Amino acid sequence: MRHTVPIAPQFYVTAPQPCPYLPGQQERKLFTALTGDSARALNDTLSKQGFRRSQNVLYRPACSDCAACLSARIRVADHRPGRGHRRVMKRNEALRREATSPWATEEQFDLFRRYLDHRHADGGMADMDIFEFAAMIEETPVRSRVIEYTEPAGSGSERRLVAVCLTDVLDDGLSLVYSFYDPTRATDSLGTYMILDHVALARQVGLPYVYLGYWVPGSAKMEYKARFDALEVYRDGEWRDLGDPADHARAPHPLSVRPITEQVASITLPQAVPAGRSVR
Repeated sequence: MRHTVPIAPQFYVTAPQPCPYLPGQQERKLFTALTGDSARALNDTLSKQGFRRSQNVLYRPACSDCAACLSARIRVADHRPGRGHRRVMKRNEALRREATSPWATEEQFDLFRRYLDHRHADGGMADMDIFEFAAMIEETPVRSRVIEYTEPAGSGSERRLVAVCLTDVLDDGLSLVYSFYDPTRATDSLGTYMILDHVALARQVGLPYVYLGYWVPGSAKMEYKARFDALEVYRDGEWRDLGDPADHARAPHPLSVRPITEQVASITLPQAVPAGRSVR
């Protein structure tokens, strides 16, 4: 008889650092490693509880006096694009989507560098080289795809890469891990278009959700996410309709933010992973 000795995931907390979204706030993350045979089940389960993947790590904001960051997802069955989003789809109807294995290319990296230099020159990824870029794309212990969007480049069958999204395939949806696009096409709203196209793709394959990462009320960088129809946010341990974005703008009182030990104790793990947990 074969016996498997399960190992509970260990959770850790990062040191506080300046928040990239809200001035004057300190950011702190709760995270765990994503490795081994249970990686996919753990990613599926924790994604439903507001966690996000970065390479082989799952993380969730766990700031000591702020709970502004809210994981957001679109209910595919109920999503109806508004007039503005229909215009975005029309402007980009010549683009062709191709889903590939998570393998980095020089063409992707060139587009990535142009995107960062134009939009995030002072961000945490500004100094990323091609090897770090390859690690971001390729180091995935779960089912991931690189979704490339190309447009006709002129004569013949040649096409030009204009947008890329690294996407995880969860058991209940598509999770947009990271996306970038041609910064010279800002008026085409390629970031919005990729989300709309992922909604269409999820509908085609019968997945109920598209996970967008975090929406942060009060952050200009994140305002666009609140414009999507059928948007849900993960708050106080449950998914709920976004409703009026202004209702989420009020900062919680520091005493209402649960201690890290309580946050970890409330995490649900997949059945294959035991309930024992620790925080470091």
